[in-house]
Amino acid sequence: MIYEVGGIIRQLFLKRIEYVEGVLKMLIRLYAILANRTFLWLLLLINIFGTIYGYYWYLPQLIDTPPVFLPFVPDSPTACLFFVFVLVGFLRGKNWPLMEALAIVTLVKYGIWAVIMNLLILIVTGELHWTGYMLMGSHFAMAVQGVLYAPFYRFKLWHLAIAAIVALHNEMIDYVFNMMPNYNQLNLYINEIGYFTFWLSIVSIAIAYYCVLRKDRLLLKISK
Repeated sequence: MIYEVGGIIRQLFLKRIEYVEGVLKMLIRLYAILANRTFLWLLLLINIFGTIYGYYWYLPQLIDTPPVFLPFVPDSPTACLFFVFVLVGFLRGKNWPLMEALAIVTLVKYGIWAVIMNLLILIVTGELHWTGYMLMGSHFAMAVQGVLYAPFYRFKLWHLAIAAIVALHNEMIDYVFNMMPNYNQLNLYINEIGYFTFWLSIVSIAIAYYCVLRKDRLLLKISK
């Protein structure tokens, strides 16, 4: 009986090792792709297009926005713009830490925010235009790319502190001065959305800290 139990434990241990080895091989292949310069160029072009399209999408709201608030209204395209600078830095063999901190915090925050808002529209109205599904997919990808490239970031705590101030300051602009993106179907829930968005900012900052500033984090470098 003891030998049988020992055999079962050994089999479970070996399966555990095989699982870990499989995950490690998958991560090695994934990050080999992410660090590939051709892939970086492709991702740069995608994010440039996303940035331009995002500012175009905000154009009707920007026309009616007081000039003093213009830099704070187009949230998602500005997050993509931060990541464009990050990718340009990678392609030049450099790290721009402040851009990296701003990118991961805002990509995660606004990527998740847009997914949740479009899901809420679907729940509240019972329908969602095809562009809503497109926005959900593209914004989820924003959040994912921000986290996936975390092993290549080199920002410090003070960079993250600045990114945190920017993210939280934007809450004040959006929900105190009513500059948030136009989702007319959700106007009745604006207070709840503002409260949710504040905590989403906190979670995004915490994710950035965990992915980049913890001592045992994965650390990788993109070759020139």
